This record gives sequence, C-alpha cells and structure tokens, in this order.
Amino acid sequence: MTDAASLFSPLVEHAIELAAQWHDQTYRKSRWRDPAFDPPVSEVLRVPVMAHVTAVAMTVQRAGWDDVTVAAAFLHDVIEDANQFGQTMRYEELQALLGTEVADRVLEVTERKYDEDGRPRSWFARKQEYVEHLTRVSPGAVGISLADKLHNLWSMNESLARGIDIFTSATHRRGLSAGPDRQRWFHQAVLDASQAHDDPRLVPQRRRLQQEIERFERLTRDEVNEKAP
Repeated sequence: MTDAASLFSPLVEHAIELAAQWHDQTYRKSRWRDPAFDPPVSEVLRVPVMAHVTAVAMTVQRAGWDDVTVAAAFLHDVIEDANQFGQTMRYEELQALLGTEVADRVLEVTERKYDEDGRPRSWFARKQEYVEHLTRVSPGAVGISLADKLHNLWSMNESLARGIDIFTSATHRRGLSAGPDRQRWFHQAVLDASQAHDDPRLVPQRRRLQQEIERFERLTRDEVNEKAP
C-alpha cells in the first residue's frame, strides 16, 4: 500500500513551478499532431517546452526513480537553456532554490554549449563530451538522460511518420542541428554509455530507447545522410 505521505512531494511541486516559469513562452522545434482547437488566424499553435520536460519527468517517475531525480527531470534544461528573456540559470541559483542534490543532478545532464571564451561549441563537440560524461555520472542522471533522449527521438519519429521533414522543412520552424546519421549516432551513443551503470531501473528505459532508435532507422532509411562521425 502506498504511504499517504509519499503521494505529494513539495520538492517536486517546487520543481514543476520553477520549470513552468523558466520555460514560459518557449517552444519545441516541431509539432506532430493537429491542433486540438482553432486558434485565431494570426496565431500559430506550438508545443510548449513544458510539455517535453513533463513527459521526461513522468517517464523518470514511472521508471521508479526518487523525488530528487523526478524534480531534476523537470528542471533538466534550466541550466542549459535560457528563458524567454535570454537569462541563464547558474548552478548556485538552482542550488539555493532546490538544494544541492537536485542542482547536482541537473548539472550532471547539462551540456556545455559555450567554451571558456563564451563562443558556441560545435554540435559534435558538445554531444561527444556529453556521452563521455554519462559514464561518470550518477545512475539517476542516466535515468534522466535516457528519458530525455527517448522523448526527443519519439518526437522526431512522430514528425517523420507524419511526413514532416524535420531536417529542412519550414514547418519545423528551425531545422535540427544535425542530420539523421548524426542523430542516430548520438542516441545510440547515449544508450551505449548508459551500460556503464547497472541499476535495474535503467533496463526498461534502455529497451524503450532502443525501440525508438530502430524506428528512426526505418523512417530515415531512404534519406541522403551525412556521414556519421
């Protein structure tokens, strides 16, 4: 029987509120479903980033991870991505708001987008460092990473299945930073790096990500791909 005290987590609630504020009026690159209602002619419905972080956090929770990991899943992009005002969240600020455990876990899954001089790093340099880093982080951080990549790849697959060209299409608003070969390489590399950890909660997460990798391969089989690194 579930302990009544475990039904509600103030820590997770705080994370949800902060994530909703931070990602307010920020959106995903694509949408794969028809609008549920007709917006005004001058408006275009887009998928809020909050939908993504919620899907990631729910996957983490369903996999059996603790409240610290679920809270970090809701916040996994707040250090990495600026808010609508162009502001960035520093580790110390997140630590003061949600505590060291949550801030540490978020930092573990944060890509380093800029070098020491503030210049943008290349897509491949960021992803390669991220994959190598995954072998050294906590199992909970790996759980967040697998959930994040699962939802990202599932979203790509849903768009591709609808016939949307997510790599060049104007309907994608802003094409993905890498083509299908590199996307496949990255998601497979994350999956492979996760094998460094033997937590049983990771097993179904790996299996589900593998399914989406295989679906991505089928959906992009006829693409003219760039060479994988």
